[in-house]
Amino acid sequence: MDIATFLGNYGLIILLVVLLVFMFWSSRRRMQKQKAEQEEKARQTVPGSEVLLQGGLYGTIVSYDADNLDQPAIVELAPGVEIKVHSQAILRVVNPGEHAVTEDEYLAAEESHAEYAEGVANGDITSISDDKSSAAGKEKTDPDAETGTKSQG
Repeated sequence: MDIATFLGNYGLIILLVVLLVFMFWSSRRRMQKQKAEQEEKARQTVPGSEVLLQGGLYGTIVSYDADNLDQPAIVELAPGVEIKVHSQAILRVVNPGEHAVTEDEYLAAEESHAEYAEGVANGDITSISDDKSSAAGKEKTDPDAETGTKSQG
């Protein structure tokens, strides 16, 4: 059996198998890219980020749960105007929140605040107000009295 006869008999089948393998490989690669893009979008979607919704509206994320995509996201369109949207209606993050606080930073700040509040309650931490610190270092003077004059009284 020579090559011409073999390709004549089985060439179409070989071509179909090669095409099916190529289609499977390209679809798998595309799905991996989409998954990576979704994970990146979920990392950038934090409260304070500016987003574009699928309806063409721009807004700022107020709350978003990347773990539970069935829970609606709350987006602020204008000051005081908040709407609930499906979390997958966020098309893309336009401006990641530069001043936005991530969940880890928020939890760390809450822990340090709780420690501070506990220290103040126990008396371990004290704060000195500006009035006490300025009065301790200086004599009491009458601010209304002019320099060089005696107070009457």
